[in-house]
Amino acid sequence: MTRLLVSVRNVAEALLAVAGGADFIDLKEPGQGALGGLPVQTVAEIVAALRSRGSSLPVSATIGDVPMHELDTILERVEAVGACGVEYVKVGIERAPGAGAVLRALAACGRPLVPVFIADRGLDERSAALALSLRFPGVMVDTADKHAGSLFDVLPIVAIERFVAMAREAGTMVGIAGALRRADAARIAALAPDFAGFRSAVCRGGRGEALDAGCLHELVAAMRAAQAGAKPLCHSAAQA
Repeated sequence: MTRLLVSVRNVAEALLAVAGGADFIDLKEPGQGALGGLPVQTVAEIVAALRSRGSSLPVSATIGDVPMHELDTILERVEAVGACGVEYVKVGIERAPGAGAVLRALAACGRPLVPVFIADRGLDERSAALALSLRFPGVMVDTADKHAGSLFDVLPIVAIERFVAMAREAGTMVGIAGALRRADAARIAALAPDFAGFRSAVCRGGRGEALDAGCLHELVAAMRAAQAGAKPLCHSAAQA
């Protein structure tokens, strides 16, 4: 079953997400880009609030949108965020010449990392294959421009399916995100990634607004219904 990853920016939203049926809590600042990072103090406060209230849901946190050529900054932020007690640190991987060096450095840094492949200019399968060979606990595909539509508008379905299949073959947890909406529930269920990330779909009036309990309830219901009746996609990674 695909688990719901809900992105939150503060303690109140995190608690609302837990109460509303999220399976994964993701910490980010949506007003600062696709993977906008929260202040380290805020990350620590949210983790402490969740654990003090008995939540055992896994928590991930982003480091912010950092270019591939700023490797030292990436590693510094990974260490700072990882020290806050999150289960996973998410790092955006652009389609850029330095991506391979970043992935290798991340694999050696000692923190549980989830590389997030930014696919606005196409999915870099070579970098994805490298990440899978480096045995990160998970990989993810996302988009940077949330005004360009959902991930399904940005990438061909066969490319998304192939990414999921590559991760499955490697035995690696795999997730998808990118302005996903409630209307995407059937396609998400058919792909059956380990988790799907949402922010826009759980806010009224845009991803920069506050998380809304009603939107979250509707999304959870839609995803459960879609998964109950899911049928595999007609495409296959081998045919793609």
